[in-house]
Amino acid sequence: MSVDKIKLGFAPTRRNIFSADAAIEYADYTRKKLDELGVDYVDIKDVNDDGLLYDDNGMNKIADKFQNAHIDGLFLANENFGTEYECARLAKKLNVPVLLWGPKDEAPAADGSRLRDTQCGLFAIGKVLRRFQIPFTYVKNCDLDDPAFEQGVRDFIKVCNVVKTFKNTRILQIGPRPFDFWSTMVNEGELLEKFNISLSPIPLTELVEKIHEVVDKKDPEIVESENTLKEIADVKISDKDLQMVAALKVAIKKLAKDYGCNSAAIQCWTALQDEGLPVTCETDIHGVISELLVEAATLGDHRAIFADVNCRHPDNPNGELLQHLGVFPFSTAKNKPTLPKSHFVFDYPGSVGFQAQDGNYTLCRFDGDNGKYSMLMGNAKTCAGPYEQGTYIWLQFANLNRFETKLVYGPYIHHMAAVRDDVVPVLYEACKYLGVTPDFYDPIEDDVKAYLRGDSSSILK
Repeated sequence: MSVDKIKLGFAPTRRNIFSADAAIEYADYTRKKLDELGVDYVDIKDVNDDGLLYDDNGMNKIADKFQNAHIDGLFLANENFGTEYECARLAKKLNVPVLLWGPKDEAPAADGSRLRDTQCGLFAIGKVLRRFQIPFTYVKNCDLDDPAFEQGVRDFIKVCNVVKTFKNTRILQIGPRPFDFWSTMVNEGELLEKFNISLSPIPLTELVEKIHEVVDKKDPEIVESENTLKEIADVKISDKDLQMVAALKVAIKKLAKDYGCNSAAIQCWTALQDEGLPVTCETDIHGVISELLVEAATLGDHRAIFADVNCRHPDNPNGELLQHLGVFPFSTAKNKPTLPKSHFVFDYPGSVGFQAQDGNYTLCRFDGDNGKYSMLMGNAKTCAGPYEQGTYIWLQFANLNRFETKLVYGPYIHHMAAVRDDVVPVLYEACKYLGVTPDFYDPIEDDVKAYLRGDSSSILK
């Protein structure tokens, strides 16, 4: 599975009244550490003799260079006190997520003099970024070898990926929402106005025509998909039905490409999740956004399941069934998937069935109504439960009543995206750049903040 790529603009900064040599030295230390971590970054060593940000001339050159490189995030490294207004001016021009950090100051010299005053400058930069109304992410003032630095940089890269995904989302909406599903109603104009998220609506007849087209042309992707399904799943449907399952997948994939979409929503299930093109059912637009974001928070390293929150566990008071008609990626399967002849809800062939893998999951739901949008997030772990048809997982919550109440009071509905990873802090931090209110179904915000400031390596207890 390919990992998403993110490019940072690296802008180390200094202020003239402090040692330029010390700032240059620490900027080079920072570059070396970024190289060790494998971070993809654009440097500024060519903009002036110091390779540092400290004046308008350099700032404008840096802005041009970063814009031409299409960076996804800006890393302001405060190598001495730093020039706060140039940092803010640069960030304002670029309009990307901002990471602020500076190396811990060394002990004063024997005569009591200091070379850098980095921490003091961080306070000043933070204040001026606020004056410019620039949201930013802060990693505590620490040494480069402190685990908090690596954790902060890696998490920031994931945050950048969430923001990049969100701001570049275009959803292929195949047909209208089903009449009975008023809960999946969305405000298309508001999504565009607030978030630049656009829909590309097409009628179901266009999908049918595309299916006939790929079948009539004997598109080789159909045979490839059929062979893949036979390899990874227990196929119990007829060859004709299998061909239609594969043709549906190929048709949606081609339509998404034609309309420049990174996801889709339709009334029924599909099998494109493993290829990085999430497709939600019941035409759940907010649901597919949730799926895109929670996958982006893993840098595309994990695919998300998308499920109905269905019913309580028969024995476990904090257990809950998450299930749907085959929209889980095959890569999330615990057991060999099955393509059955029918399902107890709908008598249609080919709705995939399997249990999802065990582990700790992050759950996510982007949603809104009445002009306000928020993101519900939290964790749950798998637990044993009865067999279910379709794709399913049993999850145990810290307190199921809290989770249930959140879904009832809203603005959320019973559809959740989930990944087998702990990315709650990444989603929480991303919200400040998205203009979305973070929300939790468990009282973990203090734990998330502790993690983000470097006091903890995990929020999972």
